[in-house]
Amino acid sequence: MSIDEQGIHLLGRFDFHFYAMALLAGILAAAALIAYRAKRYGQDPNHLWDGLIWVVIAGIVGARLYHVLTPPPSMGITPMDYFKNPLDLIDTRQGGLGVPGALVGGGVVAYFYIRRRGLDFMLWVDLIMPAVSLGQAIGRLGNFVNQELYGQPSDLPWAITIKPEHRLSGYAQYSRFHPMFLYEMIWNLLICVGLIWVHRRFAHRLKTGDLLWLYMILYPGGRFFLEFIKLDAPAFGQGLTIAQTVSLAAMAVGLAGLVIRHRQADQAPSDDPTH
Repeated sequence: MSIDEQGIHLLGRFDFHFYAMALLAGILAAAALIAYRAKRYGQDPNHLWDGLIWVVIAGIVGARLYHVLTPPPSMGITPMDYFKNPLDLIDTRQGGLGVPGALVGGGVVAYFYIRRRGLDFMLWVDLIMPAVSLGQAIGRLGNFVNQELYGQPSDLPWAITIKPEHRLSGYAQYSRFHPMFLYEMIWNLLICVGLIWVHRRFAHRLKTGDLLWLYMILYPGGRFFLEFIKLDAPAFGQGLTIAQTVSLAAMAVGLAGLVIRHRQADQAPSDDPTH
């Protein structure tokens, strides 16, 4: 057995990468929190365990497709380059995964799974969304291991040192950078705690599913501002990155969903058992 900065290697043939372990830890932590919240609010946690694998697979596929469609400039490739070499589509060593794609892919499958089981989708959304943020936060540890997702050069006390082989072209003369992955990790943890607190503190004012709209405002809002210090982000236009454009669209949908639902004067007060 040997251990290096990438992971644990057994018998020269079995590799356990720290990045994959961080993602797995995030998934398991999120699942455990959903199961706890489901039981707390009178729902059957077995629904979670039965559908988890399908949601995870869909999330990975969605995350990979998002990366394929929006490769960072430093790779020097376009989406068509991936499609010309189909094996590269599934080779995560050729680029990685994108969070927006994971959220969409996993969310779509979760929707159909929950509806197929005859469950209230919006009720389960309230149970799920804090856990999504928790899973994202833990998964960001993988970026630290891979020395990726860092921001602009910085001399702040909490700046991190990036090894020369991981520095982007044009930044070889710098050694310390903003730990963007850490900023996002902290923001996701705050969202997780905040959503749980809001769900309990304002139960009498919330409508079923409101945590989805709040998440769609909070996470993209933080991501939008973090993109200003991110390096190697694919541009979209008007000085914004693709991620910022997607974030603005998600925030608009979240805000609209929240406002419209609460303006429906004819809707009776929620008697949702999770509140």
